Parts: sequence; C-alpha cells; structure tokens
Amino acid sequence: MFVHHVFFWLNPGHDDKRDYFVSQMQELCKIDLIRDSRIGVVSPSDREVVDSTFDYSLLVMFDNKADHDAYQVHPDHDVFIANCKDLWARVQVYDAIDV
Repeated sequence: MFVHHVFFWLNPGHDDKRDYFVSQMQELCKIDLIRDSRIGVVSPSDREVVDSTFDYSLLVMFDNKADHDAYQVHPDHDVFIANCKDLWARVQVYDAIDV
C-alpha cells in the first residue's frame, strides 16, 4: 500500500471558492488508479503535537508506488492543479508505504 497525504492551506479571501475546491478534489479522486481516498478538514484539538493550521487534507491510497507515480502524471491530476493552484498558499505532502 502506498499512502499519499496532501495538506492544503488556502489563500485568504477564497472562502467563496471552498465548495469549488472540494468538488475539484472529488473529481480528482475518480482517477481509476486510486484504491481509496478521503477528503478532510481540521479536527479541533488542544494537543500540542497536532497541526490544526491547514484548511483541507486529501488522503489517497494506491496499491503500489507505480500506481502513485502514474497518478502524478495523469491528465486529471494536471487539470486539478491547473484549476486550483491559485487557491492555495501552501501544500505539504507526506508519502508513506506499508512496512
């Protein structure tokens, strides 16, 4: 299993684009290489180890690294970036594989 977890911090002033951003992530998750996916928002926490500064997270799981790599160059992934890159101020990615 290959896990690709992406965190997005949206630019200030784009509150009216939140529904659009979620719909674009939902479209992205339709790529057939994806085994499972989840779209999330911050869960409030008082724990010091929890980063609650992001706006959205996208968790995407693949059967293997090859599927992930193909996803990265998939035309629909490029469309997502083109449609949404002006909405975010920061993106942070964490990739992991099963041990």
